[in-house]
Amino acid sequence: MSTPVPPPATRRRGGSALAWLLALLVLAAGGWFGWHGWQARTQHARDVEAQADQRLGALEQRIDALHADQRAQAQRLQQATATNRVLRDELLGIGQRAALLEDSVSALADPTHSGAQALRLDELELVLGLVQQRLQLAGDLDGARRGYALAANLLDGIHDPAWLSLRQTLAQERSAVDALGADPRAVAAGRLQAFAAALPALPITVATRDDATLPWWQRAFARVIDVRHADTAVAIEPGDRAAGLAALQLELTLAQAAAERRDRDGYRNALARADGWTTRLWPDTPQLRERRAGLRELRELPLAIDLPTLGTTLQQLRAMRAASP
Repeated sequence: MSTPVPPPATRRRGGSALAWLLALLVLAAGGWFGWHGWQARTQHARDVEAQADQRLGALEQRIDALHADQRAQAQRLQQATATNRVLRDELLGIGQRAALLEDSVSALADPTHSGAQALRLDELELVLGLVQQRLQLAGDLDGARRGYALAANLLDGIHDPAWLSLRQTLAQERSAVDALGADPRAVAAGRLQAFAAALPALPITVATRDDATLPWWQRAFARVIDVRHADTAVAIEPGDRAAGLAALQLELTLAQAAAERRDRDGYRNALARADGWTTRLWPDTPQLRERRAGLRELRELPLAIDLPTLGTTLQQLRAMRAASP
């Protein structure tokens, strides 16, 4: 007995279905593997992007750190520049101070500029300045002579031959001061006092001739009538004489004050007015003419000290000190 053979159409339908099933399985497997591959690639891309972001962040942090370091380096460089500038200035100052110290040491080492000699020169300049002021302001010849003697002693203590000319100038100026004698102001004041003391000895009236030699009419009326020249203006009354003597004494006092301050014009004007009062108080007699001549001599007396060489030593000393290195 034979097996019945299925019909061909049935076999074709069953094979087609199986093929489609296999194709579907293959497509499903391919899709699944493709999806998994895409997921893997996507994940990998995400991982790469995340790593890139991390690296970028780290790079930015490093860049920020580098910027901070650069700013710190710039600040340190500015500080170093400022410090170098300060050090350079201090170095220049130290160099200048060293040069000054070297000059000072050289000056101290120089025998012509020793400390003792410089001190003596300073003291000599001070003494000469005081002497000049004493003569110009106070007319103190005795003080000036003592000052010149002290200056000569100070100059003798300097043995440097360079100051020999200054020693000669000081000797000449000192000799000129010694030759002045007394202070002209003191001489004028003393003679003026002597003149005032001699005035009361002048006769108030003119001596008349002997009565025996006079005519009879003068002898008859001499005790009744006093005959005088009309052009005479001698004060006879006690009140007038007292006022005139007070005015004369005032003019003599003004002359004394003018002599003390060396006011030549005021001194001469006061004596001129005093001369006018002498003719008002005493008659014209030989004694009065002698006193008036003495008063004119008093008017011509000098009051100031005439010393052309005054201050030449001080000027030469200052010039030599200024010219010395």
